[in-house]
Amino acid sequence: MKNLVNRELPEAIAEIGTLAPYAGAFARTPAMRRSAPKVKCCLPGSNKLRDGLEAVFDELPIVDGMTLSFHHHFRNGDSLVNQVLEIAARRGLKGLRVALSSVFPVHAPMVEHFKSGTVVYLDTDYMSGPVATAVSQGVLANPVMLRSHGGRARAIECGDLHVDVAFIAAPTADEYGNLNGTEGPTACGSLGYAFPDAEYADYVVAVTDTLVPYPLKTISIPQTRVDYVVTLPSVGDPKGIVSGTTQVTKDPVQLKIASLAAKAIEASGLLKNGFSFQTGAGGASLAVAHYLRKIMRERSIVGSFALGGITGYLVSMLEEGLFERLIDVQGFDLEAVRSLKENPNHLEVSAGMYASPFNSGCVVNQLDCVVLGATEMDTQFNVNVVTGSNGYIMGGSGGHSDAAAGAKLTIVTANLIRGRLPILRDEIVTITTPGETVDVLVTEYGIAVNPRRQDLIECLSGRGLPLKTIEEMKQLAEDIAGVPDPIALTDDVVAVVEYRDGTIIDVVYRPANK
Repeated sequence: MKNLVNRELPEAIAEIGTLAPYAGAFARTPAMRRSAPKVKCCLPGSNKLRDGLEAVFDELPIVDGMTLSFHHHFRNGDSLVNQVLEIAARRGLKGLRVALSSVFPVHAPMVEHFKSGTVVYLDTDYMSGPVATAVSQGVLANPVMLRSHGGRARAIECGDLHVDVAFIAAPTADEYGNLNGTEGPTACGSLGYAFPDAEYADYVVAVTDTLVPYPLKTISIPQTRVDYVVTLPSVGDPKGIVSGTTQVTKDPVQLKIASLAAKAIEASGLLKNGFSFQTGAGGASLAVAHYLRKIMRERSIVGSFALGGITGYLVSMLEEGLFERLIDVQGFDLEAVRSLKENPNHLEVSAGMYASPFNSGCVVNQLDCVVLGATEMDTQFNVNVVTGSNGYIMGGSGGHSDAAAGAKLTIVTANLIRGRLPILRDEIVTITTPGETVDVLVTEYGIAVNPRRQDLIECLSGRGLPLKTIEEMKQLAEDIAGVPDPIALTDDVVAVVEYRDGTIIDVVYRPANK
C-alpha cells in the first residue's frame, strides 16, 4: 500500500502489527480512551528500598518477553540501560522489548543482546552509534519502531506502547520514591521524557545515586507512581549530556545560513513581543539564536518562551530578559541543569505536554517559529533526518516532526552541498517530516519558500533576500556537485518510521552494502 507521500509500505510487520498509512499531518483524529496503569496500594510501613537491581528482577519478577523502558536524559552519559540488560542477559532472559526514548553510542553493549536474542525489539525516537549501525545491517530480529518524541508519549498514553517495567534514572530520590533531576552530583535537569513512562507503566523502578531524607523538597516524579527505589554508585555521567557542540558555530558558511534564517524570521512578521521559538543544540542552530538575539536587543523585543532541549545559550537569553520563560523537556548542557534548579521562570514539562498530538493542547502548538536541520530534502519539502547518504540510520525525528507540525513558521537550515553531495533530491531515502509542515529551506545560496505558503512569499519578497524556488536551488546544487547515484537498498525492512499521530510515513530498508 502507498501513503499520502507516495511511500510503499507493507500492510503489517511482526512485533508491530497492521500499519496505518500516513494520510496527512492532521488527518487522523483519536477515537479511543486514554490507557490506564495498574491500580496498586502501598500499606503503611511498606519499604520501597531494594538492595540492588537483582532484587527487583526477583521480586517482580522480570520475565521473557517483557517491555522495559528507559529515558535518555543522560544522553551519552547513561549507564542504567547497560546495567539492566546485563542482568537480564546473565539470567538468560529472552525476547525482551526495549523502549528507550533515544539511543546513543554508550549503548553499544545492546548489540550483543540483539545477537543473543535477549533483546528482539527496540522502540525509540533517535539512534546513533553502534546500535544504529547494527540495526541498519539487520542484526536485530525485528524492525525498530522509530517514533517522534511527541509520538512516543502518545503511544504510551494511548496504549500503543505498553510498558511492563519502567527504569528511571533519578539523580536524587527519597526512600518513598519522590524524584528530581536537578539535585545531586549527577544532576541532569528535566526528567520530562520519563513522565509518560512513570505515569503509565505497570511498575516503576527509580534508580538513584543520591538518596535523601523524606520528603524530597522539589519533586518532578512523585512517590505515587514509583514502586521500588534502588541505589547504585552512579546512574550516569552528566558530562555525557552535552551532545557535540553547544556553542555558536564559527564556520563562515553556517554563519551565513544562520544570518539568512534570522532575516527570514524577521521578515515574516512573527518577531515581535510575545515571540516563541525553538531551535536545536548544534552550533549552526544556535547561530540562528545568536542573530535573533541581536535583532531582539536592537528592537527591544521580549519573547514569551523558548522551547525544547535547553542549552546554556537559551538560558543566557532568559537571564538577559529576552524571553520570559524557558519550557524544558530535556537539558543539553550543565548550564541548563543549573537554571532549571534555580530559576522559577525555567519550567519542566513532560514529553506529552511538549509534543503529543493527542491531548488538549501541546506546547509545540504555541510555537511561532522552529529552526530544524536536515540530512536530505526533496522538492516537495519532505525532510529526512533518519538516514545518511549511505542509507544507514544515523538519527531520528526526536522532536523534528512534532515542532514542524505545531509551529507557525518551520525553517530548515542546511548546507546545500554536504560531503560533496547535494542535500536536495527528487526522492530522498527516508521521509521523516512531511513537506506540508515545512515552510522554508535556507542554505548558503538562498531561501526557498514552500509554494503552499504564498502569504510567506509575499512577506519575504521585496526585502532584499535571495529568494529562489526549490527547483532552482536543486539545479544549482546539481550544477555544483552533479546528480548523485541512488543508494542501493535491499527489500529488508530494518525500521518503521512512525509519524507523530501513529500512522506510518516511511520504512527504512537495509542498505545493500551491508
